Amino acid sequence: MHGTDRGSRPARRLLLLLLMIATNAIAADTPPALQIRQKTLKNGLKIVAAEDRSRPVINLQVWYHVGSKDEKDGRTGFAHLFEHIMFRGSKNVGPEEHMRLVRQAGGVVNAYTGFDTTVYWETFPSNYLERMLWLEADRMASLDVSEENFHKEREVVKEERRLRVENPPYGNLLEEVLRNTYVRYPYRHSPIGSAEDLDRATLAEVRAFHAAYYVPNNATVILVGDFAAEEAFRLAEKHFGGIPRGKPVPRVRVKEPEQKSRREASLEDPKAPLDAVVAAYHLPPAGHPDSYALEIAASILSAGQSSRLYRKLVYEDQSALAAQGEALLLEGPSIFFGYAIANPGKDIREVLKTVESILAEMRGKPVSQEELDKAKNQILASFILERESMQAKADFLGKCAVLLKDPARYNSEIENYRRVTAADVQRVVKRYLSPERQTRVFIHPRPGAGK
Repeated sequence: MHGTDRGSRPARRLLLLLLMIATNAIAADTPPALQIRQKTLKNGLKIVAAEDRSRPVINLQVWYHVGSKDEKDGRTGFAHLFEHIMFRGSKNVGPEEHMRLVRQAGGVVNAYTGFDTTVYWETFPSNYLERMLWLEADRMASLDVSEENFHKEREVVKEERRLRVENPPYGNLLEEVLRNTYVRYPYRHSPIGSAEDLDRATLAEVRAFHAAYYVPNNATVILVGDFAAEEAFRLAEKHFGGIPRGKPVPRVRVKEPEQKSRREASLEDPKAPLDAVVAAYHLPPAGHPDSYALEIAASILSAGQSSRLYRKLVYEDQSALAAQGEALLLEGPSIFFGYAIANPGKDIREVLKTVESILAEMRGKPVSQEELDKAKNQILASFILERESMQAKADFLGKCAVLLKDPARYNSEIENYRRVTAADVQRVVKRYLSPERQTRVFIHPRPGAGK
């Protein structure tokens, strides 16, 4: 589960071509609105449905409102663990049989874990809707959280961590940035979790985590595709309605204190071939009025080879081998991070000074209309193209329903990007990407490594 195929170079070139075509008429274009229907069952399960008869398929997603932020210090990785255990069988479905039944129907199936949610999804021919609802209801009601399944999937997660975090150069970079940027909020640890924490965990602790979060009143079923909403609601009631409501779901209550002075950390990575640096800044949550201007600012700074960071550091100064960034907008206090990998012989602190000068320039004067239009067009083109498939529509509908608390925002979010002005971009860069809010993390090769 969990892994994604980033695609071939020809596929990426095709996507870029499509983006270029889409940007030509983007200002007048808007994804078709979804007619969204909602129902909440007596056990608290929410169902959000949007009929789309454009093709005879359905995407079904079950969003559990639990992610890595809901884990306790010393017991991380539980949400990611359950991403795997949920495929290990339930009362009426054997290990891995869930996937087999979906694929037998001609469908595809997977899952992913984030900071705030864990999502299980299937895309399948529309005549199999009842089978898929039954499969999801069966594992919600009767998942087999056995000692055998716990130990087996724990080893799978640990191996995934070795491949993704421990073995690659800079693989632990995100974890170090999170650990140093967040003081109290549980985004301090990443969704993949800690092998040591999983080794210390007991079956009783794992079962308690499951009982707290994998319950109807902490789940939202998203349906997009070729079905009649009333029939979908009837089938959902039939298969999910008898599952008992869980206890009140624990929620994160701690607040991240406002950062008022710069922080710095430095570490050695024996696998890193070159010096690198990350500059991170706290942002407001996804859906905050300032988040749209911040996304556009992040695009101007770091999206592609024409972005300010890449153009200055890689092309003009040739001080960096790579330079990029991202606004990671989450349900809670979010983060922007920009990073650079220094070219051989270049001083990584001088590279950081250049990054800071680029930010100072954006704080000092508005970005050009050309830059603003380009960044907005990139975001809007992506917004539109990523609403083409049933799964992409369901992905965003789920985000609106669970993280933004309002499914109807699916049809209105695009306007929030269109309204952003150059003055808005300057204002949010001043407010959120200021020097005193910076956390800098330096990564250095271990002396003698690779010799």
